[in-house]
Amino acid sequence: MAKAKARHILVKDEKACINLKQQIETGSDFSELAKKHSLCPSGQKGGDLGEFFRGQMVKEFDDIVFSQEVGKTHGPVKTQFGYHLILIDSRKD
Repeated sequence: MAKAKARHILVKDEKACINLKQQIETGSDFSELAKKHSLCPSGQKGGDLGEFFRGQMVKEFDDIVFSQEVGKTHGPVKTQFGYHLILIDSRKD
């Protein structure tokens, strides 16, 4: 069964999400931004969600984690919770 390890930053609106992505692309640390800005309790751990299997996360999140490039920041990804930036640390199919 496919599993992955990922981090994320959850914010309320798309504009904030885009702004954070630009900061990451210009050298800001993903984990530090997660600690400062993420609305998810995982933010305190740098956005670390640990390992999870396909189907454990909401569909929009799952679709990105199990199809996009590992090691890159993806998003904004809209879910029922808000807007996410997702950094895929690893994936095993």
